[in-house]
Amino acid sequence: MARSTIALGMEGSANKIGIGIMEHAPSGEARVLANVRRTYITPPGQGFLPKDTAAHHQEHVIQLVRAALSEAGIKPTQVDCICFTKGPGMGAPLTSVAVVARTLSLLWNKPLVGVNHCIGHIEMGRMITSAQNPVILYVSGGNTQVIAYSERRYHIFGETIDIAVGNCLDRFARIVNLPNDPSPGYNIEQAAKRGSQYIELPYAVKGMDVSFSGILAYIETIANEQLSAGTCTVEDLCFSLQETLFAMLVETTERAMAHVGSTEVMIVGGVGCNERLQEMMGKMVKQRGGHLFATDERFCIDNGLMIAQAGLLMFKTGHVTPLEETWCTQRFRTDEVLVTWRD
Repeated sequence: MARSTIALGMEGSANKIGIGIMEHAPSGEARVLANVRRTYITPPGQGFLPKDTAAHHQEHVIQLVRAALSEAGIKPTQVDCICFTKGPGMGAPLTSVAVVARTLSLLWNKPLVGVNHCIGHIEMGRMITSAQNPVILYVSGGNTQVIAYSERRYHIFGETIDIAVGNCLDRFARIVNLPNDPSPGYNIEQAAKRGSQYIELPYAVKGMDVSFSGILAYIETIANEQLSAGTCTVEDLCFSLQETLFAMLVETTERAMAHVGSTEVMIVGGVGCNERLQEMMGKMVKQRGGHLFATDERFCIDNGLMIAQAGLLMFKTGHVTPLEETWCTQRFRTDEVLVTWRD
């Protein structure tokens, strides 16, 4: 008699350490067993350094594994594979979690599956939303990509040519000294709701690609000159920045929809939680007679469950990462992965 397959997923590519446990029934139905997470939060005006972030992950990872097993109500013997983020991400945090994954693999005698971080986001989104074959907007602190699936690859149709949209928002939050708790992007989103004056910023769409570094430099100059003069507020700047960045993302996503003939858009990644981005994208998609798919903060923000989901799909199609290949890489493109689990 066929039985369920269970994966434990470990994510630690940035400032969040997450452990998730996913179960796939013989019918193929996926069931969430556990999804626990801790976030490394720094004081206002500061980012998170790789060394300190890795230390945070090392401090919490074992207790999170125990908490996930307890929440799922299972024992290590019931786990079929251990999945971990192989990249992309910050080197020290990635490595700190991979070491624990290797250790558990040896202790429990379980196979390892190295997962691409972006693929994790995509497959988590597909599972939660039931989107069939959407154009994917992947927006996070470290990545900005417009993606569509074809012939066993997630192809990148457009991307940032410098910094990611989440990184742009995070760095602006530091410029205006917004708190990092619960996240800089969330605090910008809330401040933007109180903004009333739109300040024109550079609009940097280059074909299917986007550029954010020049916008960040420009708005920093405005902040330094106009905030002290009282001609605008932090809320106005947050509002203006969001409207400009998100308009650029909507434009490139719409162009990808037209190119591939899709009527679906799915937003994944931490910035995908932003309600204004969802609203703007939703209006565009509705005008094209399509449907927008998005998830809430449980699943769009980095989490171990997404690594378990993608890893389990890989594992069930015969993919296992040998111990000598469980190194991590800060650069691991989405389109490098052969998608063996989709037609």
